[in-house]
Amino acid sequence: MSLKKDIHLYTATAVNGWKPVIFLEEANIEYDLTVIDFSKMEQKSKDYMALNPNGRIPTIVDRSNNDFVVFESGAILWYIAEKYGKFLPAETNEKSRTLQWLMFQMSGIGPMMGQAMYFQHIAPKNGGNNPFAIKRYVDESRRLFEVLNTHLEGRTYLVNNEFTIADIATYPWARAYSKANIPIDGLEYLQAWFERMDAREATQRAMDIPTSYWEYLRKGQNKPQD
Repeated sequence: MSLKKDIHLYTATAVNGWKPVIFLEEANIEYDLTVIDFSKMEQKSKDYMALNPNGRIPTIVDRSNNDFVVFESGAILWYIAEKYGKFLPAETNEKSRTLQWLMFQMSGIGPMMGQAMYFQHIAPKNGGNNPFAIKRYVDESRRLFEVLNTHLEGRTYLVNNEFTIADIATYPWARAYSKANIPIDGLEYLQAWFERMDAREATQRAMDIPTSYWEYLRKGQNKPQD
């Protein structure tokens, strides 16, 4: 019987769910994985809610730290970055810049794109067709993409030339532009960043855990070429 790993990750096929997987695969850290089945409402089970009172994914349990529990994807990235000394600069200002862009994703790109997806894919199935809401969230997502594009001019990654948790958090959301119907025409620096992220072997390995991110998008033309 194999020994339990330090990190036990609970995740599912959802955009936020890929964030800690990308980190762990990029850092080459072994972890135990429990896949939460939304169809069975496992995220609302008593046992899971004891770990994550919000009943969402992802969540980690750090067995090496007295079973310390961390929920919220941005908080998880911050915690494991500090724990393993990976993908978070040590220098004070660079660390702050990384956390600023992490918060930019958490407070802006994620919520806006999430609502754009909701009003286009879920609301209509439940009798809700709201063109005003769709336009509002698509337009705001595009504006945030323009912010990213401007910032990425002359930069390899979001914090100068260093791959950080800011890139890890932003990639699975921004790369889902096709699912949210966010146009990326004219955003050459953002598109170049997509290409660099698409080329990262460990990141792409993570995008198949627990299931295929590219299948989730359901637009095969956006999958990076082998």
